[in-house]
Amino acid sequence: MSMTVVVTRNAEGRVRGFLASAMLEIASGVFTSPKMSPAVRERIWAVLVKWRVGNRDDGAIMTWPDPGAPGGQVVQTLGEPPCALHETPSIVLARRPLTEADQRSLTIQLLAPPF
Repeated sequence: MSMTVVVTRNAEGRVRGFLASAMLEIASGVFTSPKMSPAVRERIWAVLVKWRVGNRDDGAIMTWPDPGAPGGQVVQTLGEPPCALHETPSIVLARRPLTEADQRSLTIQLLAPPF
């Protein structure tokens, strides 16, 4: 069992109520549980997926420690761009894919002459 944290954004009342039934809401939309089993964590995540969290203007992030994962923790997201952790010798980086708009913006900046 390990500390599990869920952070929600623009979540419906039923989502917050459901999470509050299994976890402590320490701040608005931030839920923690110091000793959550993997089975309970998986069931909670399955309910969030079933309720289509992340398909509207809402989202959820769940994280818990895992010594085998980059940075020593696992991060799951719904509604946010996918995030992959990459461990370097001195820092853990969160990597997200670039959107088409981001790619165009970078291309335009690279092609523009320096002033």
